Amino acid sequence: MFDNAIRAFDGGGVFMFAILGVLIINIAIIIERFLFISVKNRIDTSAFVNKMIELLQRGNVHDAIRICNSSDAALPQITRAGLEEYGKSANDIQNALELAAMAEIPKLEKRTQYLSMFANIATLLGLLGTIFGLISSFDAVANAPAAEKATLLSQGIAVAMNTTAFGLIAAIPALLGYSYIQEKTNALIDNINENIARIYRRMVSARN
Repeated sequence: MFDNAIRAFDGGGVFMFAILGVLIINIAIIIERFLFISVKNRIDTSAFVNKMIELLQRGNVHDAIRICNSSDAALPQITRAGLEEYGKSANDIQNALELAAMAEIPKLEKRTQYLSMFANIATLLGLLGTIFGLISSFDAVANAPAAEKATLLSQGIAVAMNTTAFGLIAAIPALLGYSYIQEKTNALIDNINENIARIYRRMVSARN
């Protein structure tokens, strides 16, 4: 089976290498985005928000900032921006939070859209490879003896279709990864927005 796969890959020519390159890029993006969303931005949100509210009630802003500085996740980083403006007007705090969110949220969405694009590219490369393979097969059959034409044509078509199959093999994981990461990203952004609003209300009320 492995030998057949190698022959099929070799038969696809340059298109197989192009699709393989796209597949490697897709896998790299999926792994990087998964680590960024699910590992780097993974915190105990409830515990963090409750701690922020507790420290704000005490007026202990310095400890709240210190806790935010201990994490690179988006929620603590956005919260820190608001805490640094604590003591100023509600508008100043809100503006600081919004500016920080504008800097952090795009980091969560970064590169995810490329998965959808590369999935389409892999599919199109597979189809293009099949078309070129069929053209080559028909050219070879045209100059072959009559007795060999059927065999050569069937072999040529089989080889040509391999690029389409490999293109789909590269595209399907990319689309699945895109859907999963997009869903996780949207859920994380909604969670951040909800908890930033809670912390902001506590910042404003604690000042009064």
